[in-house]
Amino acid sequence: MYKPVVIIGAPRSGTNMLRDTLTVMPGVGSWPCDEINYIWRHGNLHHPSDEFKPEMATDRIRRYIRGRFDDLAKKGPFEFVVEKTCANCLRVGYVDRVLPEATYIYIVRDGLDVVASAIQRWHASLDLRYVLAKARFVPWQDVPYYASRYLGNHIHRLLSREKRLAFWGPKMDSMDEILSRYSIDEVCALQWKACIEASDEFFSRHAQDRVIRVSYESFVREPRVELERICGFTGIRFDAEAASNQLKGISAGSIGKGRRQFNQAAIERLTRLIGATLHGHGYI
Repeated sequence: MYKPVVIIGAPRSGTNMLRDTLTVMPGVGSWPCDEINYIWRHGNLHHPSDEFKPEMATDRIRRYIRGRFDDLAKKGPFEFVVEKTCANCLRVGYVDRVLPEATYIYIVRDGLDVVASAIQRWHASLDLRYVLAKARFVPWQDVPYYASRYLGNHIHRLLSREKRLAFWGPKMDSMDEILSRYSIDEVCALQWKACIEASDEFFSRHAQDRVIRVSYESFVREPRVELERICGFTGIRFDAEAASNQLKGISAGSIGKGRRQFNQAAIERLTRLIGATLHGHGYI
């Protein structure tokens, strides 16, 4: 028996930091890679975006995904399996249909800081070690599809005038149109907005007693206080000695990164796109 704990957060919002901190606690485990979008997409491989409706989680797909959680829990063995896949922001209802007993940790970071960090990922070169770490968990039937996509993505970066990837991060239904109309910083801003608004919409109506909301800024300023609060909510046993080294590596230095990096004109331009969402979470 184990309990799934699902981290929901837009890319570059501290989701990896949060997962890595939780998995040093006793009895807590996760996959030894960045995320498992391959597993979540199995059975819906050719769906054009990461926006999945709950009904797309058929019985067969639910058995497959739950089987991967079961396998990891048994291998540990773990009392808690922590999962973090940023694209799940766009499909929390789908995730909840697969794991109706899950506890959620919903982490939000200032959208302008997210944009400043995400831009770098759109221009990143191929990291073979990163790819191979994730490739271990690609369902074997899906390997040819993902191999061709990775190759095409990085060929696009080499040939593109902007020297950017063809795709990165959670893909919305409107992603192709957004990429054709907006600059890359605006694309990052609209990705963040879509992730936050989809998650907000789900948690405003569902799983309200199974979600704890976390501010990235609060976590990096007071990581021990926030970690104890999260552990208390999820049922994970807080172990101060186990957490000490991990917590030492957490810094608040990136707070305000976007507002320092962008000039005033860029801040105003981005705020016109995502201002309402920033305001809803107290960032303006």
